[in-house]
Amino acid sequence: MTKISRRAALASAAALPFATAVAPTAASAMVEKKGPSGPIHNRFLLGDFEVTALLAGTRTVEDDPQGTFGMNVDADTFQQVSRDNFIPDDKSQFFFTPTVVNTGSELILFDTGLNAGGITTALAAAGYTPDQITHVVITHMHGDHIGGLMNDGAETFPNAAYVTGQVEFDTTDGTGNEGFDNNVKPLAEKTTFIGDGDAVTSGVTGMAAFGHTPGHMIYMLESGGEQLVLTADTANHYVWSLAYPDWEVRFDRDKAAAAQTRRQVYGMLAADRIPFIGYHMPFPAMGFVEARDDGFRYVPASYQMML
Repeated sequence: MTKISRRAALASAAALPFATAVAPTAASAMVEKKGPSGPIHNRFLLGDFEVTALLAGTRTVEDDPQGTFGMNVDADTFQQVSRDNFIPDDKSQFFFTPTVVNTGSELILFDTGLNAGGITTALAAAGYTPDQITHVVITHMHGDHIGGLMNDGAETFPNAAYVTGQVEFDTTDGTGNEGFDNNVKPLAEKTTFIGDGDAVTSGVTGMAAFGHTPGHMIYMLESGGEQLVLTADTANHYVWSLAYPDWEVRFDRDKAAAAQTRRQVYGMLAADRIPFIGYHMPFPAMGFVEARDDGFRYVPASYQMML
């Protein structure tokens, strides 16, 4: 029996791909690249609720991220934290994730994306039509949350009632917010205004999370003994905001209050091991929080909601 040394075997294997390479056929050479792709909705059960996260848009910002995140830390720290988390420090990726909750008697949409086209396309991909939405809940009045409320001056969701925080509405009214004036204020007569601890419907409760905006609200979902929190813009990035809650974010109106809110909200989620969906987290935007050092670690959900 011929014996082959390990070194000879490895050398032979290394050479094999070159020895057996086959030139592409004309047909295979003409197949064009398809471009990057990924899921655009994520659906799962939460007790008796059916929850669907929608990717209503994503974009790369080719700019200095530290002009938006970590504004109060030095450049070396920002670069090292980015490197430690395997993300570039010279560009960022933004995600916009409205969420649909089917309670069995209501179909509730939380936030509406940048525009009507984005949210209706996302809904259609998930199997819904705008006329099926019974309630639209607005967490706060930034344009990427209220932009899809109107479509050429008409309501995008013709059969919906609207819910938003009283403080958020009152502190935005009269400030010259064009999106609010065009998209939200015309719906005031169809809107219910709530505060901290008020219910949208059974199992859906508003929670004050002020700081990002003066009346920013998040929502606790509870069904069948299970919980999940829609944290909206409590953190705008899973590293540069959530993991380091004291890092200042340009979009936060009251930066000290926003930092305090991040500590309170994510501290609760970590202590109680409650999953959450964050509007700007990497899609599918759902995960868990672990307390770490003086901040937190974002743990993306894997198969937990499938069990």
